[in-house]
Amino acid sequence: MFSFLKNGGKNKELEILIARIESNVANNYKDAAQEALKKYEDMLARLTENGSLNDKQRGQYEAKLTKYKNRLKEFTHKDQKPYWT
Repeated sequence: MFSFLKNGGKNKELEILIARIESNVANNYKDAAQEALKKYEDMLARLTENGSLNDKQRGQYEAKLTKYKNRLKEFTHKDQKPYWT
């Protein structure tokens, strides 16, 4: 009946950080995206350590962490190739 009140198994803090990562990537803010990824990883570790996430949530968020790490591996200014070379 009140299905709109259910959280859907999502953690608010981690979802905010995911949105920040996606926004920074979309706007090509490389340093900000890397910083948000680091905060996401730290928050996930802290929530896992505290036992705040159930097994299903932990698995989903760890899979997203792996995906973002692979996606942002070379997403830095130092790895950016100049277009004139």
